[in-house]
Amino acid sequence: MDKTATASENTTATAVAQPKKIDLGKAAIKEAIAKGKTVIKEGKSKADAAMVIFEALKDEEKDVVIAAFVQGATLTEKGAVTYWYNCRRKAKKAAKSA
Repeated sequence: MDKTATASENTTATAVAQPKKIDLGKAAIKEAIAKGKTVIKEGKSKADAAMVIFEALKDEEKDVVIAAFVQGATLTEKGAVTYWYNCRRKAKKAAKSA
């Protein structure tokens, strides 16, 4: 077994696994995060906050929406991914029935 090949493979895997930087500075994203925080302050659920954020950012990339969930709906990174899938499924279901 070649130790040099293993070391270079690990370096490549680490480089690929680096999270990309997400710009949450856009006005629409800031506004969605603020709406999510408002929903939480009103005593509503994280799911309600996530749905508000999702609706505002439905045209953005998945990673952007997830980052907004973490900031605006006080979710963890893993929880935000789950909420993204749930919100996407709920929005598709609502679109079909409309």
